[in-house]
Amino acid sequence: MTATGAQPVRIGLIGAGDIAGAHVAGYRRNPESVRLVAIADPVRESAERRRGGDDDVRIHADYREMIAAGGLDAVDICLPHHLHADAVIAAADAGLHVLCEKPLCLTMEQADAIAAAVERNGITLMCAHNQLFQPAVAAAKRIVDSGALGRVYEVRTTDSFFNDFTVESMGWRARAVTSGGGELIDTGYHPLYLLQHFAGGIPVEVAAMLSRHRLAFMEGEDSAQVLVRYDNGVVGHVTTSWAYEPAVGTEKFSLVGEKGSLSSDGTTLIWRVRGEEPVTETFEPVHEFGAEVAHFAECVREGRRPIQTHTEGIDVLGVILAAYESAATGAIARVHRPAAARV
Repeated sequence: MTATGAQPVRIGLIGAGDIAGAHVAGYRRNPESVRLVAIADPVRESAERRRGGDDDVRIHADYREMIAAGGLDAVDICLPHHLHADAVIAAADAGLHVLCEKPLCLTMEQADAIAAAVERNGITLMCAHNQLFQPAVAAAKRIVDSGALGRVYEVRTTDSFFNDFTVESMGWRARAVTSGGGELIDTGYHPLYLLQHFAGGIPVEVAAMLSRHRLAFMEGEDSAQVLVRYDNGVVGHVTTSWAYEPAVGTEKFSLVGEKGSLSSDGTTLIWRVRGEEPVTETFEPVHEFGAEVAHFAECVREGRRPIQTHTEGIDVLGVILAAYESAATGAIARVHRPAAARV
């Protein structure tokens, strides 16, 4: 396992597609703690675009070649979904820390292999769940953890937008074999990790309805409604879609507990303890990827656990796979997960 101490974390970027641009912007906001050393992508033009004017950043056609060349403390995986697991395991087995875009992987067999690789190599793996770094989310989590609302009963999260993808622009996301499903395992991953963040328990059963309202060329769903029960009694409800924008007034997340409740549109947070006046807080937006990268670097340098590791990533994957099973069978599905994954 590598250790960087007070030195900047030397990162190799794996995959130079669209989402990689947001990650590179995050590096540039953290020059004292992060240094982009290398980029691996088979399309050299994409890698050069992410490198910008920094000629010191190495470019490789294959991430295995980049890892073998050395000089890295960590990798940042921004590949299509079906390529995540192999890259995570290769980096972990080389003793490198890992920041991985969602979803962590596509199957429980892959999840088991990832959990084993993290354990045997003692590396830090952080799931790149950028919405956790929204100030309203962080404030809500502090309120919940303080006990001000008591035991949590119910959590609701929403992430929907009008997706104007075409068959050509959607690319690998339109195919289940490369995306892992449809909208739920892509954008739907965001409200599910927010749900996990606030629920705090282990997901145990799921009921789901999937729809293809508008994007008929997709192999998977363009919309989903998911109910989740956790082992601590919390019940969660997720609505997510690429077919439509949510109705005016729809919350991004809300939570009800034994003593009160809270709700947020992502910018404003309103919370109330029963019998008291509501409190309203409004937050300035932050660069979520900059905050995400800063947190990852801090955890690597200080040896601390990231806000969500492969443990939470596997919990979310378990919910998604159970949702697909529930939608196919019309019944409530149990959540399955590797025994070694909860650490």
